[in-house]
Amino acid sequence: MSYRQFFCRESYSRQWGRLCCQLLGALLLVGAGLPAALAEAFNYHLQPQQVAPGVYVLLGAREDFDSRNGGNIVNTGFIVGRDGVIVIDSGPSRRYGEQLRAAIRRVTPLPPVLVLNTHHHPDHFLGNQAFAELPIAALPATRQGIAAEGNAFAENLYRLSGDWLKGTEVLAPNRELAAGTLEVAGRKLDLLALAGHTDADLVVIDRASGVIFAGDLVFHQRAPTTPHAEIGGWLAALDALEALTRAPGFTRLVPGHGPVSADATPIAETRAWLRWLAGQLEADARAGLDMSEVLQRPLPPELARLPLAQREYRRSVEHWFPAIEARVLAEKP
Repeated sequence: MSYRQFFCRESYSRQWGRLCCQLLGALLLVGAGLPAALAEAFNYHLQPQQVAPGVYVLLGAREDFDSRNGGNIVNTGFIVGRDGVIVIDSGPSRRYGEQLRAAIRRVTPLPPVLVLNTHHHPDHFLGNQAFAELPIAALPATRQGIAAEGNAFAENLYRLSGDWLKGTEVLAPNRELAAGTLEVAGRKLDLLALAGHTDADLVVIDRASGVIFAGDLVFHQRAPTTPHAEIGGWLAALDALEALTRAPGFTRLVPGHGPVSADATPIAETRAWLRWLAGQLEADARAGLDMSEVLQRPLPPELARLPLAQREYRRSVEHWFPAIEARVLAEKP
């Protein structure tokens, strides 16, 4: 081998070695950045908003579940007591629950000591994993609903929201609640066991601040969802909640979805939707309309302006109209 051949081969080898090192370095840099990039990709950007002394709310989007919002369409909250933090609903995924804990740490060094699940819909309890070492409490029917339907809910939410749900598993509440007064971390809570949106809808009232966490009994500036609804019970629950907003000491109403309010406006909005929906479906069934005709009905303007109004209307027709139609037909001679 000539000197020239050796030199050229050696030069090529050194150049190839440098190129390999550069490529390896780039790959290592990319690899080092992957966890941060993935974390940012699945960042809910939770921002606690203080609505009263020691009381915080994290507002979800007034949207439906999708792969962009990761299921963050729900309002969650927490109350800072003397000795710890009470969490009200844990969100739609394990990631959300973990980020909720981080958001709490940004507000207070006190640890969470209790999680309350207001009802058994997935956006309200699938973050429970992040609080697995704590008491997680709910009404008995909520525990039963999560045990019976939780896995199906989680699978459906995964289909809708994608990898935001990766690693999320159902963790059912481990404590049962009853209506009455509960004192936790130096904070007195009044618990109401209502129903209508589901078979068990927990309402939490922080006595010191006058804040009412109404769960999904109340929707504000968003059309209500009705997959497990019973209209008569829901309307009765709204009447009870409205009475609470007229009581001395009331300050804020936190709906399950939509902005926090200083009055009963969200209750009136929810009631108007439910009354129109129930009355219209009954009238349509008695008029002999079939479901395809009912689905094409335009909404009243004051309801049509609500986010997701048309979508939730169609869902409600699918949920309720067959049973209403069957009942009306059975009544005919």
